[in-house]
Amino acid sequence: MGDSYDNALAESIIGLFKTEVINVLGPWKSMAQVEWETLQWVSWHNNEQLHSAIGHRTPQEVEEAFHAQRNTLEKAA
Repeated sequence: MGDSYDNALAESIIGLFKTEVINVLGPWKSMAQVEWETLQWVSWHNNEQLHSAIGHRTPQEVEEAFHAQRNTLEKAA
């Protein structure tokens, strides 16, 4: 189940996306163009963009470190 913080995060990400992609790169000629730019932005945001809230790392790096630590703990148990 989600909580209000989940909704706030989603709204924040959507706002960033609209500011950085929709408003800057538009007007759009087709839905396919919007879909492609969305995929590009999500990939960049998760794999290249450094986030100060998580130690100037990418979300992908943080997720991989989390799973590696979890796997190590499971093997030790």
